[in-house]
This record gives sequence, C-alpha cells and structure tokens, in this order.
Amino acid sequence: MRSDTPDPERLIARLQALAGDLWWSWQPGGAPLWSAIDRDGWVEVAHNPVALLAKLDGATVAARFAEEPALEKRLAALEADRERYLGDTDTWHDRAGQPIRGLVAYFSAEYGIHESFPNYSGGLGILSGDHVKSASDIGLPFVAVGLLYRNGYVRQHIDGEGRQVPRYVDYDFDALVCRPVTGPGGRPTRVEVPILGETCRVQVWRVRVGRVDLYLLDTDLEENPEHLRGITAQLYGGGHETRIKQELVLGVGGVRAIRAMGLSPTVWHLNEGHSSFLNLERIREQLADGAEGVPQAIDRIRENSVFTTHTPVEAGHDRFAPEMAWRHLAWFAEGAGLDREGLLALGRWPREPGGQSPFNMTLLAMHTCTHLNGVAALHGEVSRQMFGRFWQGLPEDEVPITHVTNGVHAPSWQGDALTEVLDAHLPAGWRDRPATHPVWAAVDGVPDDDIWAAHSAGKATLFDLARRRESARRARLGLDAWADRLEPDVLTIGFARRFAPYKRADLIFSDMPRLLGILDRAPGPVQILYAGKAHPADRLGQQLVQNVYQASHHPALMGRVLLIEDYDIEVGRALVQGVDVWLNNPRRPKEASGTSGMKVSMNGGLNLSILDGWWPEGYSGDNGWTIGEARSYPSVEAQDAADADSLFLRLERDVIPLYYERDAGGLPRRWLRMMKAAIRTVTPRFHSDRQVQDYVHHLYAPG
Repeated sequence: MRSDTPDPERLIARLQALAGDLWWSWQPGGAPLWSAIDRDGWVEVAHNPVALLAKLDGATVAARFAEEPALEKRLAALEADRERYLGDTDTWHDRAGQPIRGLVAYFSAEYGIHESFPNYSGGLGILSGDHVKSASDIGLPFVAVGLLYRNGYVRQHIDGEGRQVPRYVDYDFDALVCRPVTGPGGRPTRVEVPILGETCRVQVWRVRVGRVDLYLLDTDLEENPEHLRGITAQLYGGGHETRIKQELVLGVGGVRAIRAMGLSPTVWHLNEGHSSFLNLERIREQLADGAEGVPQAIDRIRENSVFTTHTPVEAGHDRFAPEMAWRHLAWFAEGAGLDREGLLALGRWPREPGGQSPFNMTLLAMHTCTHLNGVAALHGEVSRQMFGRFWQGLPEDEVPITHVTNGVHAPSWQGDALTEVLDAHLPAGWRDRPATHPVWAAVDGVPDDDIWAAHSAGKATLFDLARRRESARRARLGLDAWADRLEPDVLTIGFARRFAPYKRADLIFSDMPRLLGILDRAPGPVQILYAGKAHPADRLGQQLVQNVYQASHHPALMGRVLLIEDYDIEVGRALVQGVDVWLNNPRRPKEASGTSGMKVSMNGGLNLSILDGWWPEGYSGDNGWTIGEARSYPSVEAQDAADADSLFLRLERDVIPLYYERDAGGLPRRWLRMMKAAIRTVTPRFHSDRQVQDYVHHLYAPG
C-alpha cells in the first residue's frame, strides 16, 4: 500500500456515515462525490451510496482516493458542511422565536426523498419528502412516520405495443439507507397492532434526513403469519382489505412507535386520509388517561391535530364498506364503549343515516382535527364546496378549511449548473430570501449567455437519460434501435405525472391532423418527452400510456416524441431541469395543486398550463402561458374540445414562434426574459421552506 493511501477501514467508516444520512442527496457536492468514486457502479446501484459501498472493498476505495487526492478534499468538505448543518443554532426556527416548543409528528403513506430509496409512488410522496427536507433545513423540531414497503411501488415496463407491464422488486432493506431501531440491550423496537383479532408485530426502522428522523413501519417479520407479513408488501397494492390494514399499521402502529421511543409530539399532522386512524389511537390514549367518553377524548386531541387533504374529487378519498370498517375497528369500539353505529358515525357525514354509507377516512379526520387545509387557493375553495355540509348551516366562505399552497424543495430540484450561475451573480443566501426581497430583481440582470448555457447543460443530461432508458427497453425487448432525432436546439416540451384520465396525457394528440399541420408550418421542429405510470388497477390510465406510446410511433413524430419508461425521481429531476416547456392540461378544477411545474419554473422552463392547482397563483403573465378558461363547461366533451383548441392556438401563435425568434448570436432574447421571470417569480414563492413556514404560522403554532 502506498504511504499516502488512506486507512481503508477509517475511510469506509467515514463514507458510510455520509451515506447513512440522505442529507447528502440535496448538496451540490453529494452525488458527484459518489460518482467520482466509481462512475459505472454509481449508475448500476441506481445512485444508492449504501449499495455502492457494499459492492466495494476498503482497499479499492482507499486506492481510488490515493489516485485522486481531490476526493479527500471533497469528502472532508461535505463532512464539515454536514457537521455545521447539524450543529447550527441559527436556523429559521430559531430566528422566528421557536414557535414550536415541542415536536411536530408528520404522518404520510409514502416519502419520495431520493431515487435511491424507492418508498414512494408519485406526487404525494414527493411532496412529503420535500416537506421533511425543508423541516430539516429550517430547524423545525419534527419527526416523520410512514410505512416501509418490501416491494415498493409498481415499476413500469412498456412492451412493444405500448402496454404498461407491472413489475415489483423485492428490496433488501440492508442495502437501503434505512436501519432498524433498537432499544435497551440492542433489542429491536417493535410495536403491536390489532388486526382482526390477531396481534400484528411491527418493526420500526429509521431513515436519517438531515435533522429529521423518518420512522417507517414494517410487518414483514418471521413471527407474523404470512397474511400479516404481507401487509406492508406494496405501496397502494392489493384491494380495500389490504388498504385498511396498511392504514391501521400506519395510524395505530405509528402512534405506538412514537410512544415506544419516548416521544411526545405537541402537533400531529395527518397528510391525507391514509393516516386518520392515528386519531383513533390517540382517542384510546385519552380514554385511558381519564377522558369521560369519546366526545371529551376528541375535544382533547382536536386542537393539536392538523389534516391536509390533497383530493378535489370526493370519490378519490379513502372509503371502506361499513361491514369492513366495523370488522377492523371493533377492538377500538369495544374499548371506547361505542356500538357499531357510534363507531361508524366517526367516518360519516353528521346526522347521516346509517345503512350502507361507507366509512370515510377524510370525514374521520374532520371529526377529530381542528386545523384543516387544502394545498392551493383554488383547492381550498373546492374543498369548502365539497365538505361544506359537514358544518351544516355555515355559509361556504365560513367553512373552516383553509389552504397552504404546496412548494418544492429548491435545492433538490434546481439544476447544479443553474445554481452555480445564480450563485455567481446573486448575493449569498439568495435562495432563502422572501419573494419581496430585492435580490430577486437581480435575476433579470444575470447574463443571457450564462442562463442559456446552464439550461443547455440540463437539456444534455435529459437527452442522455432518455436515450439510455429507451436503449435499455429496446434491448430487453429485442427491438431495433430507436430512430433518435433529439436535438439540443429544438423546442422540447415535457409532460410527466401520474397517468390518470383527468390529467389528459394525450390531449395534444386528440386532433392529430391539426397538430401535424401546426408542426409542418412551424419555424422549427418540436420534440415531446413523456413519462408517467398508471396505477395497476387503473385501466383507463393504462390506456392513456398506450395512446401516448402509439402516438410517438406516428411516422411524422418518430424520433421526436418519446415515452420514457419507469418514471421515478431521477427521470423527474432530469425532465424539470431540461425541458423548455412544461405541458399541464388536467380537467379544471381536479388538480389539487401539482408541483412539477414549480420545479420547471425554478429551472427557467416555461409552463403551458390549465389555470388549475397552483398555476392561478404562480402565473404572472410573463413567466409562461395559460390554456383554456377558468370556467365551467356543460360536459366533459365540451371542456376537452375547448381546452384542446386553446392548446393548439397557444402552440401555433405564441410558444413555437417565440422559441425560434433568435438574434444574430442565435439566442432567443425574449424567451430568455420569460425564463428569468419564471425563476424570479416562482423560486421564492413556491419553495417548500415557505410552505413549511406557512404550516408553522397558520396550523402548527395555533395548535
């Protein structure tokens, strides 16, 4: 061994400590360090440093560090940054006077923090992950609780006809960032949850996310019978029986895990109805602590319970048949002194007749939480309309459902190249300044060449990923090579989200002759990159996947339109950092918020969107375009036709001509002004730091 070779055992221990905290994933030097240690291995393990280190022996890593001395400096810099971060006593929460004196406990069914930890499906999980990261960044006393899924969410294969083929992976938790929580004597920390007269044992795991601990619950234990082991097998897998069992483990097991670790939250945040059973467990605790009946127990817990709804369609809220709910909750009813109807009334509309009315998890939350919110201003309005009859006699504008507009974690989603440009031209700490701060006006003064070069770097990364994914798919299926016509100077439109029917992924292809005519008359080509999964049980959504795939094989679009297989955080990050335009065309007002467009704007991309979700708040007139009108239609068909017409007009008259309007140096100056406006107007207002601060001021602290 060379004299300047670092000690292998010590080096591996340092790297493992860094890999064991997902904090590295949103640091500019995080991913580049792991890639520099073993570039090919980094790709093979799907950007998972825990798995990467398991593949490498200490001597090999030490030799690599000796070979490239800069690696030691990069590792030391990250270690020092992490130490400062964890020890900082001047966080936003400190400067705000520590408005939360106790602890916030946040419950969600999924968490999307980084692609290396596949415990998420889509928007709700990504939002939860960003919420956790911002809670860490601003120094909020915060703990998160969820489930740990052995098979994660469905992975997507697309066959030669464009059909979505579901695939599930059996994850080895030892190769992920999670670690089992242990108690005295090193014994595993486990809790018990009653499931249909049986005791389900649940292991508690921990994931470190900067200053925040994320605790995840797992039923796949040898001491459980097979039918209980499989409760946490798949995210959103199985039918209603599996779902209600998962939600019992999340809610009841989550509270018991919190107690087993000696934690006493002062605020409980239920992120969507999946976690509403936690308040049944808290009612049980209050009854054991002397509450005189369920009404008094509810009074004790309501004030510090926060519920966030994400679903503007009533049918989208978790509901269980009354017999199923009674079978699974009879243990609680017996202990609480409730009969069947008394129990079921907790998940029904007030004074609703019994019979076959389902048990609704959102209504359970509304019965047991004082603080209720939607996730955008428009969604707050829709929620007050949907649930106004819960508060019979109240005018709609007095229904106590407010809103906190979602945000996204800017350090996780803004591209490194753009961040470097902004760092070079804006004062230090620019990203943490409120929207009213003059620093944001300085974005307009950043040189056009620098913004365009950063955007081009993101585009190159996106195209590389798209080609790799499509090449791998075709090789697996034995298909011919893709007729790739992606070009960096061509207008690139992106569309990526869950393929649910109301999101209308194929709207742009609804009048193919008109689209082809627009493209034929355009001053330059257009290319469109798609990504997205349909739920395995959503046949209409799966048909949309196939529709988009088949449209991409139209002779006039071959090589210019691509559906990227297996949408995940890696694909999402590349798309939002690389596209020129983000297409979003849900049926208004069915999009609660949507956050992907926020990420695009933060990277200088321009939204072309229906005025739904967050966009009515984000659109400034100079940072993108609108599609359609903010009004009602007599039918879905009329709405689709009107919105398609508006989309085609926008593309032909505004979007395509402006992109190809270039000066003598080849730069689209007016387009670049809009890019800067997008960065300037969206980054401060839709950063998840602002979102979490809003929760603190308006929902957490009042509780």
